[in-house]
Amino acid sequence: MLRLMRYLKPYLLLVTIAIALLFVQANADLALPDYMSKIVNNGIQQGGVENAVPQAIRQNEMERLFLFMSAEDKSLVLENYLLVDSTSANYAALVETYPRLSEEAIYVLDTADETVITTLSPILGKALLAVSSIERLASDPEMAAAMGQSLGFDLSQLPPGVDLFTVLKALPAAQVEAVTAAINERFDALGESMINQMAVGAVKNEYIALGMNTEKLQSDYILRMGNSMLLLTLLSVACTIAVGFLSAQTAAGVARDLRRDVFRKVESFSNAEFDKFSTASLITRSTNDVTQIQMVIMMMMRMVIYAPIIGVGGVIRALGKSANMWWIIALAVVILLGLIITVFSIALPKFKLIQNLIDRLNLVMRENLSGMMVIRAFNMQEFEEKRFDKANNDLTGISLFINRVMVVMMPVMMFIMNGVSLIIIWAGAHQVAEAQMQVGDMMAFLQYAMQILSAFLMMSFMFIMLPRASVSAGRIADVLETGISIEDADDARPFGEPFSGQVEFRSVSFHYPGAVEDVIHDISFVARSGETTAFIGSTGSGKSTIVNLIPRFYDVTEGAILINGTDIRQVTQHDLREKIGYVPQKGTLFSGTIESNLKYANENASPEMLKEAADIAQASEFIFSNESGISAEVSQGGANFSGGQKQRLAIARAIVKKPPIYIFDDSFSALDFKTDAALRKALKEKTANATVFIVSQRVATIMNAEQIIVLDEGKIVGKGKHHELMETCEVYRDIALSQIGQEALK
Repeated sequence: MLRLMRYLKPYLLLVTIAIALLFVQANADLALPDYMSKIVNNGIQQGGVENAVPQAIRQNEMERLFLFMSAEDKSLVLENYLLVDSTSANYAALVETYPRLSEEAIYVLDTADETVITTLSPILGKALLAVSSIERLASDPEMAAAMGQSLGFDLSQLPPGVDLFTVLKALPAAQVEAVTAAINERFDALGESMINQMAVGAVKNEYIALGMNTEKLQSDYILRMGNSMLLLTLLSVACTIAVGFLSAQTAAGVARDLRRDVFRKVESFSNAEFDKFSTASLITRSTNDVTQIQMVIMMMMRMVIYAPIIGVGGVIRALGKSANMWWIIALAVVILLGLIITVFSIALPKFKLIQNLIDRLNLVMRENLSGMMVIRAFNMQEFEEKRFDKANNDLTGISLFINRVMVVMMPVMMFIMNGVSLIIIWAGAHQVAEAQMQVGDMMAFLQYAMQILSAFLMMSFMFIMLPRASVSAGRIADVLETGISIEDADDARPFGEPFSGQVEFRSVSFHYPGAVEDVIHDISFVARSGETTAFIGSTGSGKSTIVNLIPRFYDVTEGAILINGTDIRQVTQHDLREKIGYVPQKGTLFSGTIESNLKYANENASPEMLKEAADIAQASEFIFSNESGISAEVSQGGANFSGGQKQRLAIARAIVKKPPIYIFDDSFSALDFKTDAALRKALKEKTANATVFIVSQRVATIMNAEQIIVLDEGKIVGKGKHHELMETCEVYRDIALSQIGQEALK
């Protein structure tokens, strides 16, 4: 994957925005369990009262609280509470909320600063618990005894109806402090969270005493938290959609760029590079392999970045709810990692085989489709079916093995997650029973644990997808990084003017890459403008190799090829091929129309030029006998035309280009003798000033050429005109006599 990272550079902005949105989404998702905890703890259990800091409190009740505060705490409380009575300016508004205000003065909280409220909460919480505890002394002998010991007398001996707070107010400050210390000593062991939770009951009782609608207070709190959760959910959904769009945009863009560059690279390949990669493999690399990378990029942007944020954030928030249960998450993570590593080690070697097996399947399929007529002619359908089944079953077997490994993961993951849920509920219930944890916090811890495990689950899927994508990326990088054996020279220059189509071979030798022996050796000749140079020889003598060297489909191993006096390696390939009209033995047509195929050589060609080229190539008869004429459809590969028709259309295409050099590589082989003769006659008139190369096995096709070159085992064994070679070249004479004899039999 690292070899292709440069393709992400154009999309760094999209990736950055996606990462920012993932942080927002993760924080929104992580906040939801906390809000759920507040609904359970504060909304349901505490009746909508959030903390031990009452929004309002009666004056006489506040004075009771002051008994159990230090002077410093009392001053802090008074700074943040406002005493309101019937003479206050905001009396009318407050009396509707606090009906008791009509009977007595109350203190109203005068701050919304969370930091101040957090500071006040333990101060007021302990004081509220102290007051409520004293009010319950009659039912708590242990507390009464402790307070009596602090005061120095038995509280049970007080006359009935005596107000303890009146007694406490009358006592010296030292004794009151002793009582406060005795009460605080019992509360300190609870912790601030439990003090806050226990004091909430006293706050709620005070609200009832003030005449407030506590049911509305509870429902308003639950609705407020619920609305916040809804907004967070909508924010998370919006981020998910946006990240999905950005990840799809990035992945599709990278895939498009990869396909474009692979295609451009393959277009620049010479035949030497094509020998390294099969056509089926190149198709797989530019389709299936690119799709694998596209899918992984999209999933990485949506999951790989999101999962660690959720995982780390979930751990932090879960420990904030209960640090004592960290071992549950740690145990689950260790088990998950063990499972992921096991699956990864089993599946990885198999992923490396899949793409090669897809190559093999594509190869067999392509050979069957292109060679269907041959297969039927030799009744080899059964053999080919077995060959296809072998490739298909090999791929299926590997795919099934990987899927079986993958299938095991989901039930094991669910077992782990359900087991973790049970352990959390079991351990959390004990902590709730011991007043060390609230029910809502336990539920939030459970949700955070699920989020953490889900994050690891997402990561595990990516760990399984990445190996296959990594293999695909390596295969694509191999194509992109393949060195081009035929490149333009740094100091390339155009052909000189005036241009002449003269072609000269100077002691040219050539062997294919990796081969030891030369295919052609020490070839020298000159092909002049206005003349036809023909090549003939036995199969494998090097005829097509020679003409393939002219447009630089291969580069010569030794010697040089000059056109217009310039070494063809000193001009650009584009300029070189602009001067050449090439017609291969197998006429290649492209899907579209006859017109689009002919204009492939010259997109600006006029209808008259196309008609003229068709006439010369002897193609007008079958073109214009059709109602559609030149607009007739051409199917893929020209499958709706015969071999001879395809050859004539390919010749017409080269004629439309009007180049100074023509190369016909056995391009008349599918034509009958009559059509062949008519075509060559018309072509001779059209190409009177061009250099023409003809490769042919037929003597009749080349016998009128100004120069015939006879090849045998890669060497020139004869050169001259037909009548000269009949006298001087035994190889040519044998070929000619064998063909003349065959024609005489017809």
